[in-house]
Amino acid sequence: MTRATRLAILMSILAVAVRLIGINQPYIDNWSWRQGDVAAIARNYFQGGFHFARPQIDWAGDQPGYVGTEFPVLPFLAAICYKIVGVHEWVGRVQAVILFALSLPFFFLLVRNVFGETAASWALFFYSFAPLGIMAGRCFMPDIPSLALSIIGLYFFQRWIEESARESLARSTSFFVAAIAISLSILIKLPSILIGAPLACLAFQRFSIPPLRLGAAFRNLSLWSFGALALLPSALWYGHAYQIALQFYPHHFFGAGGVQIMSAAWYLKIVKEIVTSTLTPFVFVLGGVGVLVTRTCPERQSNGSIPRPRDATRMFHWWLAAMILFIVIVGYGNRHQWYQLPLIPIAAVFAGVTCVFVGSKISSQAAKIAFSILLAALFSFSVFVYARGFYRPSAAPLRDAGLKLKAVTPSNALVAAADNGDPTVLYYAERKGWHFLEKNGIYDGEPRDSAQAIVDLEGLRNRGAGYLVFTSNTSWWLDYYAQFRQHLEATSSLVAATPEFKIYQLNPVSK
Repeated sequence: MTRATRLAILMSILAVAVRLIGINQPYIDNWSWRQGDVAAIARNYFQGGFHFARPQIDWAGDQPGYVGTEFPVLPFLAAICYKIVGVHEWVGRVQAVILFALSLPFFFLLVRNVFGETAASWALFFYSFAPLGIMAGRCFMPDIPSLALSIIGLYFFQRWIEESARESLARSTSFFVAAIAISLSILIKLPSILIGAPLACLAFQRFSIPPLRLGAAFRNLSLWSFGALALLPSALWYGHAYQIALQFYPHHFFGAGGVQIMSAAWYLKIVKEIVTSTLTPFVFVLGGVGVLVTRTCPERQSNGSIPRPRDATRMFHWWLAAMILFIVIVGYGNRHQWYQLPLIPIAAVFAGVTCVFVGSKISSQAAKIAFSILLAALFSFSVFVYARGFYRPSAAPLRDAGLKLKAVTPSNALVAAADNGDPTVLYYAERKGWHFLEKNGIYDGEPRDSAQAIVDLEGLRNRGAGYLVFTSNTSWWLDYYAQFRQHLEATSSLVAATPEFKIYQLNPVSK
């Protein structure tokens, strides 16, 4: 075992340990609303029967609440675990930790195959501890599992490309593992289809080497088979999910509406997040330099039948280009920072290359060691600074309101929650209900005026809403919309009031 391999194992252990900090924390951080929905789907499987093809959320009121989602294998597995250990936050969170841990050796090997052990060690360090990756790597969400499967699939696809025809068993194994990993990656997170960019890069380079021409890649039966295995399951599932969204209230398809080109200010905000809490300024700068100096890295020896390693480096450029295009076109969707997660392994690779490049210019071994220690220390400090913000319990008032609702309302009560579209209240209340406002409440939940709020509330009351809850994030409505407050006071009674929330019991509808 080489020193680099031992270092990689140590870094992997530390990376997993960091993600286990607060593993049973309630879903009250800045991403509470996304995790709340996934957790609700898992609990509804557990409580309502394991109907895999019909995932349910909590905010459909008196309706079943079937929605179109990614392939819900993660909440389904969590529901199975609930049968064994009960409903706990760590059950959902640990899935991301496990898949992240599984990706680490394959990421290290992928980079080592192209750039060598030193670059791979640095790349693994940056990939393991980027602030956004730390946060996402312990969330009950499909993003890190999908990214991990993409990395595993890319590694085995490269192995399949490089292995000779004489190694038929190993080559077939690499082919099927790559296809299955990529298929699952896209199934559980559709934007992971962007992994097709580096895959296409490798495929075109492999089959455009003389005497073959570029068009040979499109005539290659193995590539068509790979594409079918990787894409057909997703086409079938997302077609089904779309039909579910059309058929059932609230007619919601997760991720819909994200394809919008936004203003320059919008993209500047995204870039600021990428530079700081996604990558840290150090990795951003090192990665940017790496994009330029990658071509100067020494080549690994190869024969003429496979892509030369220097050519293989292009797959990361292709992946980066695909990500930039994705951020521009899916501008509105990229308001969610986790959509930029694939930038972490990409930037980590280029940053690792820069470290090797800089090291090659330093002749003194002592100076190299000092440079490495300084860089690692500065990066670690910046990670601490930027990662802290992800852990802030910004949704704690919603959880508190939910727990109070659970204590003071009947189990079959329907709740209208002024929650800005965050299902945390309903999840911890273990009640069904609606976002208030009902229409577009998950995107733009503030009423235009008192009249709109009154009409919306009365519509929900007529459909069975028995309680209305405000949190500290929305209690200002009661001051701003004076006529609405007067209407609410005349048609309800205050059940509980704290600085964190207010709960009203709505008067029954007169028959």
